[in-house]
Amino acid sequence: MQPPDRSDPLTMAFPAELAGDAEAVVSVMPASRLLPAAPFSVVVEGHQVLIPERLYNDEPPADAVTSLSSRQRQLLHCLYSRHCDGVVRQRHLEKIVGSTDPWVVPFVVQLVGEYVLEIMIVICDELRDLAAPGIGGHLAYGQFIVDNPAYFARTQRRVVSYWSCYYRGTYASFQGYPGRTLLDLLRSAASDRAGHSWPNLAPVASRVDGYC
Repeated sequence: MQPPDRSDPLTMAFPAELAGDAEAVVSVMPASRLLPAAPFSVVVEGHQVLIPERLYNDEPPADAVTSLSSRQRQLLHCLYSRHCDGVVRQRHLEKIVGSTDPWVVPFVVQLVGEYVLEIMIVICDELRDLAAPGIGGHLAYGQFIVDNPAYFARTQRRVVSYWSCYYRGTYASFQGYPGRTLLDLLRSAASDRAGHSWPNLAPVASRVDGYC
C-alpha cells in the first residue's frame, strides 16, 4: 500500500496520522484558481502543522461531502473555516466548534483572533464553560496554548487590535467585548494546564490606542 500523499499543502494542516483522511478530503474539494494564503505554524500533540491563513476553493457538492466519513467531514469543516468568505467560515465553524479533538482546536483559536464579530459570538457561546476543570475542552484548549505560547500571545494582541479598530462603537469598553470573554476563558484553561497564571496581554485602557 502506498503511503498517503502529503504533497498537497492542505494535508499539512493536520497531524500525519490523519494524512489519509486529509487526502480524501482534498480529493473532493474543487480546484482553486488561487493558492492558499501562506500558512501559520502551530504544534498539535507535539507535531507541527501548517494551517492556511485563507483558502479559495469553492465548497464541494453535497453528494461529495456525504461520501466522506465522519472524521473526514470534520477535517473538511476545519479547512473551510479558513475560507476567504466569512459566511462560509462561520457555517463550517458551527460544525466543529463543539469538538474537543486537538487538531480542531487551532482552527477555532485562529478565528478568535480574527475580525468577524458574529463568528466570535458563536465561539463564545460554545466555549462559555471552558474555564470549568473537567470539561473536555478545558484540557484540549489549555494544552494547545501551553504548546503554542507565542502564537497565543499574538492572538491576544489581535483581539485587542480588532476591537480597537472596528468595534469601539459597539463596545465602548474592552471589558464588554466578546473577544475579551474568550481570552479570559482560554487563559483560565492554559493557567490550569501550565500550573501558573497565564500572561494577560490585554493592555490597560490608557495603552489601547496604537494597537491597530
